[in-house]
Amino acid sequence: MQSLKTTEAKEIYQALKRSLQRKKGFGLYFVVCNPSQAQEITRKINQDFASSKKIESLVLTEEVPQLYNKIKEVQEKNPVDILLISGIEKSLDPYVKSGTEYGGDSTIDYGGRGGYYNLDLKSLPPLLSHLNLQRDRFKKSFPFALVFFLSPFAYRFFVRRSPDFFDWRSGVFEIPMDRELLEQASLRIINEGNYNQYLSWKPELRYQKIIEITELIDELWQTEARKVDLWLEIGLLYAANGNYEEAIASFDKALAIKPDDDAAWYLRGIALDNLGRNEE
Repeated sequence: MQSLKTTEAKEIYQALKRSLQRKKGFGLYFVVCNPSQAQEITRKINQDFASSKKIESLVLTEEVPQLYNKIKEVQEKNPVDILLISGIEKSLDPYVKSGTEYGGDSTIDYGGRGGYYNLDLKSLPPLLSHLNLQRDRFKKSFPFALVFFLSPFAYRFFVRRSPDFFDWRSGVFEIPMDRELLEQASLRIINEGNYNQYLSWKPELRYQKIIEITELIDELWQTEARKVDLWLEIGLLYAANGNYEEAIASFDKALAIKPDDDAAWYLRGIALDNLGRNEE
């Protein structure tokens, strides 16, 4: 179990397994994890239930406005007891913008373990609207378990914007990344980070990278030293997009951890200068 090496991850998987074993009929399960963990859990479920339940997978590779027909197609092709669904993020990412661009009242303050940034949901994604409206139809039509693999951000998105559908959940299983993989992912972000490259990206790509980095910051085993480096990357991404207030807030997060970090003070000063706040 290369992606589920920690005791915590193994225990959470066993809890999911027990819940699926007991469940008969319709059920909603949300597994909060990274893509490699989702692949490992998919493999384990197929292995552990090979002789007792019929398992199918639905992988979404592009934005979809509704999910009912997709699931119905799977159901009509093969009998199913457990349907594993991944790729929901494809239908959410296009609807995420910086909070300062839209201003508004529908921002998510994202960062469960002390993180901070605002992303505005410029409109309700059609998929989530569909799930809210079709909740009863799902229960009547699909007498089997639906297991959604979600990134931490997609999970928060779900809770906030699809509450009616989410209220029928049978269980939520949040799986932390193990220390080794977390360090590798964090170093990749830090080593690949380049402000000039960020400038060449489209805003949507910058926001997706901000989400990716903040999820690493929020991981259970993330170190304070790495958090500093990652907050600096988030600040640079915001600065590249012209969101200097968010950039300053990100640099302040780094300084809250390491008050004498020269890079954070330097970058904070540049962001203040861009806002014309030279006296600060």
